[in-house]
Amino acid sequence: MSDETYGVGVVRAVRPMPAPELAYRPPVPSDTSVGIGLIGCGGITQSHLQAYKKAGFRVVALASRSRERAEARRAEFFPEAAVFTDWRELLARDDVRVADIATSPEVRGPIIEAALRAGKHVLSQKPLALTLAEGERLVALAEQLGRRLAVNQNGRWAPHFAWMREAISAGLVGEVSSVDFTLHWDHHWICGSPFEELKQLVLGDFAIHWFDIATAFFGDRRAHRVFAAAARSRSQRARPPFLAHACAEFDGGQATFAFNADAAFGQEDRTTIVGARGTLRSVGPGLMEQRVTLHTADGLASPELEGCWFPDGFHGAMAELLCAVEENRAPLNSARVNLHSLALCLAAVQSAETGQVVAVDGGGAGVVSAAMNQCAARASR
Repeated sequence: MSDETYGVGVVRAVRPMPAPELAYRPPVPSDTSVGIGLIGCGGITQSHLQAYKKAGFRVVALASRSRERAEARRAEFFPEAAVFTDWRELLARDDVRVADIATSPEVRGPIIEAALRAGKHVLSQKPLALTLAEGERLVALAEQLGRRLAVNQNGRWAPHFAWMREAISAGLVGEVSSVDFTLHWDHHWICGSPFEELKQLVLGDFAIHWFDIATAFFGDRRAHRVFAAAARSRSQRARPPFLAHACAEFDGGQATFAFNADAAFGQEDRTTIVGARGTLRSVGPGLMEQRVTLHTADGLASPELEGCWFPDGFHGAMAELLCAVEENRAPLNSARVNLHSLALCLAAVQSAETGQVVAVDGGGAGVVSAAMNQCAARASR
């Protein structure tokens, strides 16, 4: 130890190196003609259908309470698709093998159950359920019936997250000790929309993607406890708290989440993953533009990534389910795996409501807080 390094640690010299070639792009099913039926035609389904059309998938039916909205989606993306105002008619079609259920969560559970009982494989919008017990019930039903049930946690196929996930899987940074997310963005687009009614908008709706990504990065290592808080900023105009943070304990590691949805200028989205053999970092002005770097003893690499979260994330979520059906295996985004992400999200919301550290219940017995119930019941992302 010298006077120059005392208290500050060692900053190692960096030399450039080629970025490893990793299979981070969405998977490609061999059969893209499988009939897909979309139930719910809200705002986010434009990204679903845009991704499916670009990927060459086959959407054969659309269902929505609003025939006008369903017909508009059909006209823009899949002109040959049938349109229904009753989702039961869609599920009765023999040419629908996969149901993409994108309704609001308070009505989603019975539709998922009906789709499974009708013999369909299902891609559920997030959250899978409002309680872990309900999520476990749906997972058990799918397994009993031999159907694949996946959750549209599309962030797993955002190019920057997917590349980092593959880098971890390849052992490039060794065992992960910490994952840190810091997001500064402007969420005032929700003003005047139903989202403004959600008491825990950031933690209960938006952050579920980052809770899921954290569980993906840690793999089989589960979260045990979480502490979270939420508050209004003095300058925000929307009603829900736009400031939120959480810290979760994992087996031999931790994940931190810091959100500020009231950043009108200089927006930034930053992810840092520290492992025993290296560090991964992704930085950009938002979800759609990220620059990834890999730091190891061999040097510094920065891959040139192809694509962006929208639409690649939605392509990946559906493509992974289609591949899993083809290969008779569980999808990477299976509902059973997603229960761990859901448990972390529900625990964070409960912590923010109670001000207490909350155990993350991965067994499915936990009950969603009243705040999350209110939040999820109106969300239809």
